[in-house]
Amino acid sequence: MSQVLYLYTTDHCHLCDEAMTLLLTDPGIAPALAGLRLVTVDVALDDDLLARFGEQVPVLARDEATLGWPFDGDAVRQFLERA
Repeated sequence: MSQVLYLYTTDHCHLCDEAMTLLLTDPGIAPALAGLRLVTVDVALDDDLLARFGEQVPVLARDEATLGWPFDGDAVRQFLERA
């Protein structure tokens, strides 16, 4: 299982900002993130990622599993438990 959680995002995306705020401030998510490295990836910098996620950002990814927006703390915790 990967120790990296990716947040696919792009500049000037208010939903991406909301997702990042959720990940960093929701106290219920903190235990699920323990031991994980959160990496943000700007999809606009990679044509393949832009094609895959461009209209869906923000998207969380771990291993092969993804969780697209909208998500809340409960959805993130469940995603991390499954991934």
